[in-house]
Amino acid sequence: MKEIGVESLRKTAYLRDTSSAVVARKVVVNAQGTPVEVILSWKSFQQIAEALGWDLNAEAKADLRATRRDLAKRDSKAFVPLSAL
Repeated sequence: MKEIGVESLRKTAYLRDTSSAVVARKVVVNAQGTPVEVILSWKSFQQIAEALGWDLNAEAKADLRATRRDLAKRDSKAFVPLSAL
């Protein structure tokens, strides 16, 4: 297989995240043009990780699991009415 320099494999592209903000990124493709890596800024990665919940600590994850269980059981006592907020 012929070696191709990394710079020749990079191209700039744009990705829309869930907040409709444009995230600049570079896509690294192999010799066949198939994407193999995505490079983005640390700030963009942090925003995506937060939106996906990757930054939650163990306590927050446990709270979310408990909330899902309460919702599945339709346990209204586990929730505060909106009027109380």
